[in-house]
Amino acid sequence: MPRIHFNSRSGLSLTGSIELPPGGHWKATALFAHCFTCGRNIRAARQISSSLAAAGFAVLRFDFTGLGESEGDFADTTFSSNLDDLEDAANWLAANLAAPQLLVGHSLGGTAALAVAERLDSVRAVATLAAPSSPEHVLKQFGDDLGRIEAEGSAEVELAGRSFRIRRDFIDDARSQDLGARLRRLRRALLVMHAPGDTLVPVSEAETIFTGALHPKSFVSLDDADHLLSREQDADYAGGVIAAWASRFLQLKAPEAMDGVRVAGRTADRFLCSVQAGEHVLVADEPQEHGGTDRGLDPYRYLATALGACTVMTLNMYARHKKLPVERVTCDVSHRKIHAEDCEDCETKAGKLDELTRSIRIEGNLEDGVRERMLEIADRCPVHRTLEGEVRIRSELG
Repeated sequence: MPRIHFNSRSGLSLTGSIELPPGGHWKATALFAHCFTCGRNIRAARQISSSLAAAGFAVLRFDFTGLGESEGDFADTTFSSNLDDLEDAANWLAANLAAPQLLVGHSLGGTAALAVAERLDSVRAVATLAAPSSPEHVLKQFGDDLGRIEAEGSAEVELAGRSFRIRRDFIDDARSQDLGARLRRLRRALLVMHAPGDTLVPVSEAETIFTGALHPKSFVSLDDADHLLSREQDADYAGGVIAAWASRFLQLKAPEAMDGVRVAGRTADRFLCSVQAGEHVLVADEPQEHGGTDRGLDPYRYLATALGACTVMTLNMYARHKKLPVERVTCDVSHRKIHAEDCEDCETKAGKLDELTRSIRIEGNLEDGVRERMLEIADRCPVHRTLEGEVRIRSELG
């Protein structure tokens, strides 16, 4: 699935993953907030995002500042900064796909989803899983370290087998949050999901959230699931329920059709660009040695990709048509600049030329002469003909 990067308001690069439906055609976008000290690739986040994608949603899940692949120091974060990260992620979705209509949050991520919803006009529904009713609840995980953090200003805390430095700022910020007031003015459809036997966040927290919010609201029991929804069937069930429930409240309209591709990039991001082809999201960049950040293919590799993909498609189509015992076609494509005088069969004789070299491997028990014939067919692929034919490029201001 496409991996994306966006800058937080603190200037840090945050990393996320876009989960798209099969075929790439989505009907609405959703934003997923992971649990405290977890990451975007925890099983629950992956499984729920996959279930939502299967139901037609494009889902962005990302690592909060200082976690996973995102930049920053976790010790510098607070609940308030997590809300800022979520808003920045929603802004990326709005700029590159569509503003999120659905927020999904697991554990403290669910609390954050409830808190940030009022900032996002596009959000029409919020779903929480095993969420505490206040960020202050997470302070219970610090145990005896809580007093040491307050006395010394910061301390190393062991959480889920890993060590994290927690500062007093985090504690003060958590205690200052009034989620009850935010729930009363949520005015979005709410789905609360919780397991009665959750030993980390008791189901009474879900009751507080549910009773504090106005209608429309729903509660679904996760039966005997654990807090992390570590069993695949529990996460799949949760994702399916959220998708079915949310569809009642969202505006499920397809985005404006695009015949070509849309590439956008900010001056501040140097070479980094987002590429939108219909509902498909890609990233373009330059390698570090050329001044980029190497977060995506450079333009010439995209060109090579077009030739390679067209070659493989054409040869597989030919093999199916001729009922040839071809199992797999692989095409390696490289690009380089060559001196025109080194090319004997080129019309241009001065300066430099672009040269694309294909190395084609055809797997299968083929008779003599068939591979040579398929090499001839490769030269007939549409992109090959486009590159060797006369190409006009027209430019205009939009």
